[in-house]
Amino acid sequence: MRQHDFEEELPPRARRRRNKINPVRTGRLTQEERRRLARRRDDAYAEPEIPGGADRHTTWDSAERGPRPRPAWVITELAAVDTELGVLKSGKEADVHLLRRGLPDRSRECLLAAKRYRSSEHRQFQRDSGYLEGRRMRRSRENRAMAQRTSFGRNLIAEQWAVAEFAALSRLWTIGVPVPYPVQRDGTELLLEFVGDPDGTAAPRLAQLRPEPDDLADLWRQTIGALDAMASEGLAHGDLSAYNVLVHDGRIVLIDLPQVVDVLTNPRGPEYLTRDIHNIAAWFTARGLQVNAGDLVSDLRYRAGLA
Repeated sequence: MRQHDFEEELPPRARRRRNKINPVRTGRLTQEERRRLARRRDDAYAEPEIPGGADRHTTWDSAERGPRPRPAWVITELAAVDTELGVLKSGKEADVHLLRRGLPDRSRECLLAAKRYRSSEHRQFQRDSGYLEGRRMRRSRENRAMAQRTSFGRNLIAEQWAVAEFAALSRLWTIGVPVPYPVQRDGTELLLEFVGDPDGTAAPRLAQLRPEPDDLADLWRQTIGALDAMASEGLAHGDLSAYNVLVHDGRIVLIDLPQVVDVLTNPRGPEYLTRDIHNIAAWFTARGLQVNAGDLVSDLRYRAGLA
């Protein structure tokens, strides 16, 4: 007699008892097992509650972190949460958001600038080829994808921009160049020191100011000092202008350094260094300050080892 013939001869009560004892053999689930699976399914889809109405938990534990010694205001506690406060700047390659990171009870917190490179379908790295000279990936497949600007290649380029900017900021901050402290890098998101007031008002760009003659001369001296320090490290900003310099409490801060150039390894490095100097000098000259860009180019080329 076949097994299913025997089962049909059992009375209904016996069949129910048999199914309850051995549900796996019959392929059926008990009510308790169904309830347990439903609870697990609900738990899997439930979003964990974030304290204080924040937008996410801190990403400090999974990110590449900034150089030591870290400023005392940097929040490193893993209990911290991040709250989005708005957009500071929208650009072709990246957007910059204002972020508050702090403990849920608000006992410690700080403001950060979250720079996020856009997804590959929206990114417009129009001028990246010259800056990427001298930067090579280890695998030839990755180099080909970057050269052909495939979707994968554009994502690699974005990663390179983020890595290069974070590395440059870390290096420059360590030697005392006036740049925002780089708190962390998580993929293509950089969290940087917010340059501005405690109420979230960002510092103005140099291009927005109309300084008095004495203030103008002081800002030029600060700019020369920053360029000299970068040149001594063999670096050029690569896209320096009055729009990439913030002024906070009378002090300059250089920003937007994804295209930072090593003037010795990049074939166009000397060109970028010269262009940076002429661009920023032209702004000061237009405001009435007499500067000699040619002499400054010669001095900084020498500092960079390009004599």
